[in-house]
Amino acid sequence: MTKSDFETLLGNVARIAVIFLGAIALIATLDIAQVILAPIFLAIVIGLMFGPLSDRIEQAGIPSWISALATVVLFLILIAAAATGFAVPLSDWLDKLPSIWSRLQSELTDWRGVIASLGGLQEQIRSVMGSSASMRVNVEDTSTMESVAYFAPTFMAQIILFLASMYFFIATRKGIRDTAITYCITPRLRNGVRRTFDDVENRVSRYLLSITAVNALLAFMVSLVLYLLGVPSPLLWGLMAGVLNYVIYIGPAVMALILTGVGLATAEGTLAILTPPLAYLGLNLLEAQFITPAVLGRTMTLNPFLVLVSIASWIWLWGPTGGFIAVPSLLVLGAILSNILPHEG
Repeated sequence: MTKSDFETLLGNVARIAVIFLGAIALIATLDIAQVILAPIFLAIVIGLMFGPLSDRIEQAGIPSWISALATVVLFLILIAAAATGFAVPLSDWLDKLPSIWSRLQSELTDWRGVIASLGGLQEQIRSVMGSSASMRVNVEDTSTMESVAYFAPTFMAQIILFLASMYFFIATRKGIRDTAITYCITPRLRNGVRRTFDDVENRVSRYLLSITAVNALLAFMVSLVLYLLGVPSPLLWGLMAGVLNYVIYIGPAVMALILTGVGLATAEGTLAILTPPLAYLGLNLLEAQFITPAVLGRTMTLNPFLVLVSIASWIWLWGPTGGFIAVPSLLVLGAILSNILPHEG
């Protein structure tokens, strides 16, 4: 290897190291600043979704600040309506959790032999490893009231920050785009920045609006099927299925587990217990394989591996909020890259 080749290799390694350290710093920043950044990012995503509605209101000659306020109020009305649909039946089912847990324990009695075998295997592993200490789980005794007193103000502050960010983003997003364009030197760069902003909003808005329509259809179908099966509170489970379906892969898995618990609480026999989750999984498979691709089209299709990595990473960082913005963040990144990277022809 010549000196020139060695210097080139060293330069490439240095650049990779800088990128790696920058990625670590970005992840650490997102984790540390979650309380502030999570509601802001969520507000931007929701703002991109409702942006076209705000534009239609402004086309009637209404000022941007009024259209933004009307959009936020409409969003709050939708959230309040969904919360009302959840509140009463969900409180009844929360009271049934102890009986569901007892039923689950009784259903698992046939697995005692397997559990005993696993316990014997654990003892053998411990004897091989030379450790006689038993496994313990230490749970710190913390006051529930102290936890509520600590998290309630933070949660309320995040809600206020989210609503304020959503309002100001919708009201000023065109100004943000125009300001970014003014810093561009050449006409080509200005056109590229303008096209990037428009592409980001179009992709995210189209995706979220389309997925919302699909999820509403899924919620209706799940409610109808569970009603025909005689499952109590079918509307509650339909609404929950529609909401959880925003988090691809993970949401349907959680919903299947929830309906398994519903089956344990309301049915007798293995087949009857598994009927609600199996019916839901069948509808979800129909939605994921046929309805959603038909609605979104090939232009909005994302690589499943990238989607899974994005969801896992964002949930690890920000929990449910991260799961919601995972796919829109991929759409934003794709829109930016498609306008920055050179195209053939």
